[in-house]
Amino acid sequence: MRKQSAFPPGWDEERVRRVLAHYEEQTEEEAVAEDEAASEDKTQTLMEIPTELVPAVRELIAKRKR
Repeated sequence: MRKQSAFPPGWDEERVRRVLAHYEEQTEEEAVAEDEAASEDKTQTLMEIPTELVPAVRELIAKRKR
């Protein structure tokens, strides 16, 4: 029996491959610049949360986007 992969809405295998290629081909300097730009985005918040709370946080975000 073959296991089928499930992608989030709007994602497919090609999109996953493009995202992987982006990060695999990125230099360390490019990665740092991308992280710094993300931390300066005033429309987003970065925070650390306990790993066991990640599923609950993802669920809250998914509900908000609906």
